Amino acid sequence: MKLKCIVLALFYSLFSWSQIKICSWNIENLGGSKSEKDISYMAQIVKDYDIVALQEVIVSDAGAQAVALLVETLNRKGNHWDYAISNPTSGNAYKAERYAFLWKPNKVKKIGDPFLEATYVEEIEREPFLGTFTYEGKEITLVNFHAKTKKLQPETEIKYFKFFPNLYPNKNLVFIGDFNCPQSHTVFFPLRKMGYESVFVNQKTSLRQKCIQNDCLASEYDNIFFNTKKFEVIDKGIIPFYLDFPEIQEARNISDHVPIWVILK
Repeated sequence: MKLKCIVLALFYSLFSWSQIKICSWNIENLGGSKSEKDISYMAQIVKDYDIVALQEVIVSDAGAQAVALLVETLNRKGNHWDYAISNPTSGNAYKAERYAFLWKPNKVKKIGDPFLEATYVEEIEREPFLGTFTYEGKEITLVNFHAKTKKLQPETEIKYFKFFPNLYPNKNLVFIGDFNCPQSHTVFFPLRKMGYESVFVNQKTSLRQKCIQNDCLASEYDNIFFNTKKFEVIDKGIIPFYLDFPEIQEARNISDHVPIWVILK
């Protein structure tokens, strides 16, 4: 019986290791406007994931300092974390921002340095931030992206993602972030024809200004697109952090988006 328990424990340990837990969060204006209390709260939200992709880190030094403080805070919660932050994106200076990746080195290994993908820098306002990691000897490349706002037609830049699988034929691409566009839009059809699917369907992720009959979510913007030939979704969800606050406006001081997460096998 004891041997059987050991074998089962080993089996479940190995099965668990074949899965990677990824979180994505557009933390609105991550920088000096976030207090240490806010940063501590964010760390509590994301601490259980292996890789975290962040969007909307502000361009000034305060953005990099906020990411560093977030990682420092995470390091005090029982696991060692590392991080990479992008240079400012190359588009409109008023709309420029940074991206960041945070990860647990004991779970995943970074391959090379994450970089802003400049092939379509003239066509994409905030060029995506690509980071490649390995887990259990297998690679995953996250394409971290924040599209321009809906009124500026984000589909006019998202359409260039259909070229990325040919640009990186040896990479297992996962498109992740805030697309300001629902997964049902026709702009995603070319990716679907290549075998990509969205993790979320009809899942709203942005916060309303005011809740309407306890409905606090507004639009279906944040998502994760994965190649079904390479990955399997084990579990997924959003983190409705706004429920921790008595008023939606207090939650919006943290962010106007909820984090999304997925466990990929």
